Amino acid sequence: MNRIDVAQIYKDASALLEGHFLLSSGNHSKYYLQSAKVLENPKNATILASALADMIKVNNIKVDAVCSPALGGILAGYELARELGVRFIFVERDQGSMVLRRGFEISRGENIIICEDIVTTGGSAMEAYNVVTELGAKVVAFAALANRGFCKRAGSDLSLKPSCKLAQGVPFFALEDFVFDIFSPDNCPLCVNNDKPIKPGSRSRN
Repeated sequence: MNRIDVAQIYKDASALLEGHFLLSSGNHSKYYLQSAKVLENPKNATILASALADMIKVNNIKVDAVCSPALGGILAGYELARELGVRFIFVERDQGSMVLRRGFEISRGENIIICEDIVTTGGSAMEAYNVVTELGAKVVAFAALANRGFCKRAGSDLSLKPSCKLAQGVPFFALEDFVFDIFSPDNCPLCVNNDKPIKPGSRSRN
């Protein structure tokens, strides 16, 4: 399996943002990963998804379908499914809860990988997990292009943080760990001179 420089791919796509960002937790950070900027280039999507698929194949994970939470995980999940040669579905938010719609169906006993672009604490991934398992499927792995370091991915030396929400006992595959300092609003060195943080992303991230 070829090693790729994920951080450099993000930098080249101007997707490793530096500034003053408001996270969905309410905390602040100097850095933010914007995967949409990476995945707008199909070549990048292919490179990243291929490497992620290789990880899953090497670990002999039997998979029937890939499922992603909308919106952020759709491109990454679709490309992963294409590389694995399986079908792709997604769950989406309806009146505050994740649901399976648009004619998608899950068969009892199907082996499903939950795929995100980035896993922070894994909240959205677990919402997708709950939907598919309630329909009788088995989640055989979590996958993401990048791991923010709260959850422990396969092959990483980072320890599991208490804030990680991913189901334990289910392997988590990601291409790289991105660990950035996070500050509380009351103790944020970026807030000097009353500098206000901006909220990036398509929606607040879990």
